[in-house]
Amino acid sequence: MSVIRDKARRIYDYISGELYFNLPDMEVKGEKYNSALLLSVFTGLNEGKALLIGEPGLGKTTSAEYVASLFYRLPLDVVMGSEVSGHPEQTEEKMVGGPDLGELNKGNVRVIWSDFTQLPIKIVDEINRLPEQKQNIILNGVDRGVWHYLDEVLINNEHSLFATANYQDRGTNTITRPLRDRFDIMVESKHPGATLATMVTKKKDAHLKNEPIARKMWASLKEMEKDYSARLDGLEKLSDEYSDYLKSNGIEAFSKNERVLARDEINSLEFDEDAETLVRCMISELSFGCSHGQKRSNEACSEGDKCRYVNYLPHQIINCASNRLPKSIYKYSKTLAWFLGDDEVTAEHVKLAAPYALAPRFEWKDSYVSKHEKDERNDSIHIHLAKRAVEEVATRYEEQAHEIKQAMVAARKFIETNGDEVEIDTQDKAKKTLKFDDFIKNLDEQNHPIYVDIKNNVKAFR
Repeated sequence: MSVIRDKARRIYDYISGELYFNLPDMEVKGEKYNSALLLSVFTGLNEGKALLIGEPGLGKTTSAEYVASLFYRLPLDVVMGSEVSGHPEQTEEKMVGGPDLGELNKGNVRVIWSDFTQLPIKIVDEINRLPEQKQNIILNGVDRGVWHYLDEVLINNEHSLFATANYQDRGTNTITRPLRDRFDIMVESKHPGATLATMVTKKKDAHLKNEPIARKMWASLKEMEKDYSARLDGLEKLSDEYSDYLKSNGIEAFSKNERVLARDEINSLEFDEDAETLVRCMISELSFGCSHGQKRSNEACSEGDKCRYVNYLPHQIINCASNRLPKSIYKYSKTLAWFLGDDEVTAEHVKLAAPYALAPRFEWKDSYVSKHEKDERNDSIHIHLAKRAVEEVATRYEEQAHEIKQAMVAARKFIETNGDEVEIDTQDKAKKTLKFDDFIKNLDEQNHPIYVDIKNNVKAFR
């Protein structure tokens, strides 16, 4: 048993039981969890980026604050004080940093970086109230943890991010597609029901606040004459002090070393064959364009019954999967397997994690939305559509898993040997000699985009 994992589970239980009142809406291996909180914990643990959506006042920001406080050992005062608020008048200087005017008068250029940019975990509240051009200010920082102001650069070696968004109203803007693609997941913070809603006034988050330590942290972050790494070292020492304070109240928190150890354990997990192949099938459907070679948001696929892939995802989505999508699926599938104590990642982990990775990224065609918007569901429409899409891909994969895996094995052998024939195993474990021309012909006769992907790869690299 992993000591670090057990601690993460205890912190999840503490937040769920004492701070963020919610109903479980996800069942995994017989255990029930709240998806918003569970995936937020994964985000804090494994340097993720999460978009939390929902109605105003349903705990999107507060749940992120609790995760930030306990998984980064920061007083709630510091977490709340470092947040960026989304509104039309927000400025780069308030979000990222501004010039040190005292040094500027001496002819020196020095940037006073905001607490938001410096802390390893960040929260943007109501991000869709930022105009599109101001969303671009944080685009690179959200993605890579690299922040620019004037001629200076600040790089976060560790960075997780939460952003919250209310549903569209007259005061909101569209979150740009490039920014949405930077989020690993989208998850919805839902109403907890009347019974739990009446308990919100009883939450016990006062123990997470500590103004004296918070003031020391704010002062440490303002010591711009020190290197950024030195400021972080000072912050970590104060986090030790905060951790001792939490322990005196019976509360656990993660240290930086524990976060690193958790990530090492998570990243050491391997995908089994079915999980790996399912991800490849998913990506092939989300990037394939039957008419133009790949899916492009500015080019429509051919429509109608003449297309052999009319019932596949290329005909349900508008835009193409980016290379960030598989990274997000891998990250959250691995973290889920680790949290559950499993030794490897299976297709079941992928099917549970993948919809939340699809949800922020894809724009669905009106025909697919109208087909499912009246479904009986407990999720927002974007998450619901993502779950349906993953179910469809998984069903298609399960129907022809052996054939797909056999084709992938044969392709790998053709590439490695550069020969005209290879030997493969049939479904009953007998040996079979397969000629290259027959292999390509067979791929052309199959009815899934993964076979096109396999053919393209074997022709390109053989």
